[in-house]
Amino acid sequence: MMDFRLLIPLFLGWFSGLLVNYLADVLPVTHALSHPICPECQKTFGWSDYLLLRNCRNCGKPRRFRIFIIQLAMTVLPVIFWIFPSRTLTFPLAFLLLVYLTVVLVIDIEHRLILHPVSIIGAVIGFGIGIFLRGKQTTTYGITSSLLGGIAGFGVMLVIYFLGQLFMKQITKKRGVASDEVALGFGDVNLAGILGLMLGWRAIFVCLFFAILFGGLVSLVIILRMLILKKYKSFTAIPYAPFLILSACYFLFF
Repeated sequence: MMDFRLLIPLFLGWFSGLLVNYLADVLPVTHALSHPICPECQKTFGWSDYLLLRNCRNCGKPRRFRIFIIQLAMTVLPVIFWIFPSRTLTFPLAFLLLVYLTVVLVIDIEHRLILHPVSIIGAVIGFGIGIFLRGKQTTTYGITSSLLGGIAGFGVMLVIYFLGQLFMKQITKKRGVASDEVALGFGDVNLAGILGLMLGWRAIFVCLFFAILFGGLVSLVIILRMLILKKYKSFTAIPYAPFLILSACYFLFF
């Protein structure tokens, strides 16, 4: 017989899918909580049309395919977490973390951007989760370990950020052409600090190692594909947040 308690994560997941899509649509464009805007004609969506995933009434363009992927994924994943709970996180914390990381992931993939207000909210969430994970060993230890993890994650990525800046300056100098390309965005530095708050100072080093390793492997595959298709462009920007999030999710959920 069906367990009607599954309706709880199912409803929460469906609602969170709408929320993630809404935030990913409006925050990079308006930097505020506002009416959703059609990405094609820039006209405002009616709330009923937006929530029911209808096409834009002004230009008739269908909704982005991402809308449906996120809606489906965010509806299904909370049910999975409910049936197969995490060994480290309670369902409310796992659900909250899923929503936050998905917002960061979608915005970074589409805009290569991690907004500062989103990072501030993430720091609050990360600090709370960090204290929860290590709170059993005394609150003082949890606070200290979480703060040290945040400092370590932020510090390591800050060094990589400045090295990337130096590298791009040298490349720009050799090219003799001004460029606004960046090897690593500062939002990624903030994200590493947030993940450090969650994981603590020991695990964040391993998390960053696997994120860098996985990012390098995926970048190599992308470069090889571009070479095969003869579409190679040097220093093609690749979103880095997905690799940080993927590595952190392994530690936090599995």
